[in-house]
Amino acid sequence: MGGVISAGGLKWVEPFAGLAEVQFAGLVALVRCRGGEVQCGRSWRLSLEERVLLVATYWRTNLTVRQVVPLFGVSKSAADRVLGHRAPLLAISPARRPRKDTVSIVDGTLVPTRDRTLASSSKNYRYSTNLQVVIDANSRLVVTVGLPLPGSRNDCRAFTGSGVDRACRGVPTLADGGYQGTGLLIPHRKRRGQSHLSPQQEAENAVHRRARARVEHALSRLKNWKILRDCRLKGDGVHQAMLGIARLHNLALTG
Repeated sequence: MGGVISAGGLKWVEPFAGLAEVQFAGLVALVRCRGGEVQCGRSWRLSLEERVLLVATYWRTNLTVRQVVPLFGVSKSAADRVLGHRAPLLAISPARRPRKDTVSIVDGTLVPTRDRTLASSSKNYRYSTNLQVVIDANSRLVVTVGLPLPGSRNDCRAFTGSGVDRACRGVPTLADGGYQGTGLLIPHRKRRGQSHLSPQQEAENAVHRRARARVEHALSRLKNWKILRDCRLKGDGVHQAMLGIARLHNLALTG
């Protein structure tokens, strides 16, 4: 059975991977260096480029596996093997030691998740998981993504519980008012008995809002990948998907 989508047809790469031809080739080379060509049991029917594109298509469209397999002309079990073995290879690399002039921004986002062991009823009225995302304020690249926590966990606790606090040590990090007590740079708030903020504090809050908007824009772009709007993956699947999508987001930004 022949498929409809192929990495050989470059017209499919940009809509489903969100990358230009050169960027996609670099991504495939990275997966190959990480062991993407290693055989696990039966030989692969799809080329490595097509396997990477299958993973990207699954994340981009959030179709079920049964809906994706006719597009690539493979069986459901083969697609499951591709998603299980190749998706982790697309993850962003661990955060390196930051430069001295680095400024980070952190925020949490709720990802609706069907796995109730990771999710809880959240303020979006759905069972969701809280994913903490740290970006570089200058390049807007995703630096790290924390471990998924129940969506009812507030950002203050999720910041330390997800492990992203380690990537922010020694780095000035902007955050919203929900991160009180974490040592991050949050907006000024009125104290008890204070009727209004001083003009200087208002001005500093305005600068803070404009800078912190960058992480909101990054989260919005990440959620162009529809799997982050209703994730059916279980276990660490949602975390692996977020790490891989962060890689694709970073590649698209770096050109």
